[in-house]
Amino acid sequence: MAFRAVGFLIGMAFGFVVGWAHLTDYDVIRAMLLLQKADVFLLMMSAMVTAAVGVRALRIFNVRALLHDVPITWSVQSVRRRHVIGSVVFGVGWAIAGTCPGPVAAQLGRGQIVAAFTIVGVLAGIALHDRVSIPRESDLKRPRLQESANLAGL
Repeated sequence: MAFRAVGFLIGMAFGFVVGWAHLTDYDVIRAMLLLQKADVFLLMMSAMVTAAVGVRALRIFNVRALLHDVPITWSVQSVRRRHVIGSVVFGVGWAIAGTCPGPVAAQLGRGQIVAAFTIVGVLAGIALHDRVSIPRESDLKRPRLQESANLAGL
């Protein structure tokens, strides 16, 4: 239960920061996508640098994952066709919706009901991907998300 409470508090803090930075406002996202304002790019870049340093520190100090108690590690892949197609689809969805999946919960929390359409789009995209994609070998070895949640008692 404490694990969920911590996750909830971190999510609330993230939503507050996203709302405070106006990343839920269509006009802010539109100005960023039109390359009229760089502040959103700077905010995203600082988040990526922080995450990159953080996950490398976790790997260096041999920290284990909370849910599965396995060492945190990853492998690097070369760019493949599916990566490019996924990036294009994500970008088109972002341009149409004026948001990415990150701030959707914050938008709903602020009463921006239009975020419901983004959520429907995300869920439709996931369903479409699961329906048309061929399972990769790495996916067959990894437990599914629902199975992972059940194993963790969530």
